[in-house]
Amino acid sequence: MKKKLNELEATAICGNDISSSCLYVSALAIVYAGQYAWISLLIVSLILFLFRKIYGEVVGALPLNGGAYNALLNTTKKSTASFAASLTVLSYMATAVISASEAIKYAHGLWHQIPIVYATIFLLLVFMGLVILGIGESSKVAIGIFIFHLSSLVILCLFCIYFLFNNGFDNLIANFKSPVDGSISTALFFGFAAAMLGISGFESSANYVEEQQKGVFPKTLKNMWIIVTVFNPLLAFLALAIIPLSTINSNQDTLLSFMGNLSGGNWLSYLVSIDAALVLSGAVLTSYVGVGGLVERMALDRILPKELLIKNKRGSSYFIFITFFLLAVSVLLITKGDLKALAGVYTIAFLGVMALFGIGNLLLKIKRGRLPRPEKASYPAVLIAIVGIILALLGNIILNPGYLGIFLEYLIPTLLVVGFMLYRTPILKGVLLFLDYLTPDNKQIFKKINRKINIAIRKINSQEFVFFTKGDNVEAINKVLLYISENEETRRLKIVNISNEEKVPSKLKNDIEVLDRAYPQIVIEFIEETGVFNPEKIKELSHRWKIPINFMFIGSPGDKFPYKLQELGEVRLII
Repeated sequence: MKKKLNELEATAICGNDISSSCLYVSALAIVYAGQYAWISLLIVSLILFLFRKIYGEVVGALPLNGGAYNALLNTTKKSTASFAASLTVLSYMATAVISASEAIKYAHGLWHQIPIVYATIFLLLVFMGLVILGIGESSKVAIGIFIFHLSSLVILCLFCIYFLFNNGFDNLIANFKSPVDGSISTALFFGFAAAMLGISGFESSANYVEEQQKGVFPKTLKNMWIIVTVFNPLLAFLALAIIPLSTINSNQDTLLSFMGNLSGGNWLSYLVSIDAALVLSGAVLTSYVGVGGLVERMALDRILPKELLIKNKRGSSYFIFITFFLLAVSVLLITKGDLKALAGVYTIAFLGVMALFGIGNLLLKIKRGRLPRPEKASYPAVLIAIVGIILALLGNIILNPGYLGIFLEYLIPTLLVVGFMLYRTPILKGVLLFLDYLTPDNKQIFKKINRKINIAIRKINSQEFVFFTKGDNVEAINKVLLYISENEETRRLKIVNISNEEKVPSKLKNDIEVLDRAYPQIVIEFIEETGVFNPEKIKELSHRWKIPINFMFIGSPGDKFPYKLQELGEVRLII
């Protein structure tokens, strides 16, 4: 049986990403909000508190890997879910490259002989090797980094507090009396927008929820929220308390290291630099683990090539990690180590994913109201959280207008790849029409191309899908067929009724016959299966028919349904 992550292991993996934000987000907030930066950071913490329940509700109801993709896949069109997945993959790619490069730059500051670009590639390679070995081994490294990082932050805060009380509050008072560029509300807004990047990593836990032990996921959300709420505003406040504003702005890139040197001396500065290199490396691991869970789910749903699902003896989908490594290295080499361009991708993609997850929560409430869930976020809370994310997104675009263009340069190729996989049948049919129109009939090479394309189309459409019905009316089954015809490339659907009763209602059979005539492009097979609908039955049918469980659909179960959704495997909700 595959090892599941406990609370510390699961928190460490995503916690290294979100807690590494303190290295830059406090200084960034001070640049835009000045002495009010700590308030902007507390507002960010409030938005994150709302997202705790938003994520808790969605993942509690749909406890499958995929994050925003999974939420939207089970509540709206597959194309919309694929857009969310594309944003998430872009966010992880940018996070991995930026974090690895910044980690090496901190290490370079300690040892100048380190070649930054080559060392960054080596770091990406090391963590690729770790995740290929398995998530259990990765989590041990993550825990070591996580504990060292939190310990370093506590030591730094204690020395800064001691320094403050030892040297008086004059600097703090002077900073708070400094004039603000524009109004206080404008300063708070742009400080909030910049500080919102400090919660990157919060979305990661939802992408590997299936690897976590029962009940661990909400604890990871709580732990990440506590870290962000305590350290980010506190470090900003302490910086304002012991360092003049002008000095903070001139030491923005290494603010925490500067604070360590001022309050404790060179040794504390070195400790912070070592910690920065380690925790930023941990954020690279978060990217690998998060993208692994997400891409595996996308490949299962035929949005990415199935070859990505090939596993090694440890159960690791190593093709996913090798591909991600090659993409990250190519981006690093294309940008020549200048990662300002990637900051735009990271900013917009991450905030876009958070907004889409909030929208997924609303759709879950509206379309899957009967689905059991351990907790619920109120409508006002969800709307406030979404508005907060949208404002942060707008604020970042206003602060850095060039980010939007750079983001689109990366997004469009990603969407083209995903779009081809989603719509490959009509695309291939279009190629056939093009060939038939332009090519001569007597050329053997064109006949071969034509035959191969037809074989590919038949292979794509031959994948069968299953819908388990408990006697749904014609309107409900019609919705199933509409969804499948619009979202899935198939010509074959099994509608299955599992019951211990001797006879299936004749009305159900008649309804299916009517729908079979109404959808001539789909071959509908009605199957009466004796037995009880349960996880074992689903596995048995999946094995017997050689149909993966993620190509099986059910309607939303009610509160009296005896099984949780995760117990049914990767069965998808359709009505």
